[in-house]
Amino acid sequence: MKHLKALLLVAIFTIGLGGVANAQKTAHINTDKLLTAMPETKALKAELEKLQKTFTSEIKAMATALEAKMKKYQAEGKSQTEETNQKRAIEVQQDRQKIGQAEQVMNQEMSKKYQEKTAPILKKAEDAIKAVAAEKGIIYVIDSAPGKGLIVFEKGEDIYNAVKAKLGF
Repeated sequence: MKHLKALLLVAIFTIGLGGVANAQKTAHINTDKLLTAMPETKALKAELEKLQKTFTSEIKAMATALEAKMKKYQAEGKSQTEETNQKRAIEVQQDRQKIGQAEQVMNQEMSKKYQEKTAPILKKAEDAIKAVAAEKGIIYVIDSAPGKGLIVFEKGEDIYNAVKAKLGF
């Protein structure tokens, strides 16, 4: 009976160690840091800044023209008829609406361009992460970027540099 208990304990201990030996390998990567470092992201940022400057300069020009028109209309207001002043007030209101619409178009275009250009960058990063994980036999890769839900990652393997090398930068 003692041998049976000892054998049973050895079997349980061996199975337990086997489970530890087959523990699934995990790693972590800060995807925010990776995406920020990617040349494609830097190029996208520059492209968006250029587009924003173009829109902003157009909107500023519209606002400057409106401001000049308002000053002119104010200066001439007392010498004009009530009907002319009402038409001018409507014209000023329409110009303000055009500026508001231009700002909305800018925001929509910027958002559209960001969405359009971000998807391939994310796909490329994800593919590189998957490739590095496969090469290293990693089953789970956890995102260690702040706010992504990971609290402790000191003991896991950080694959940031390997993924960065895989992407060629």
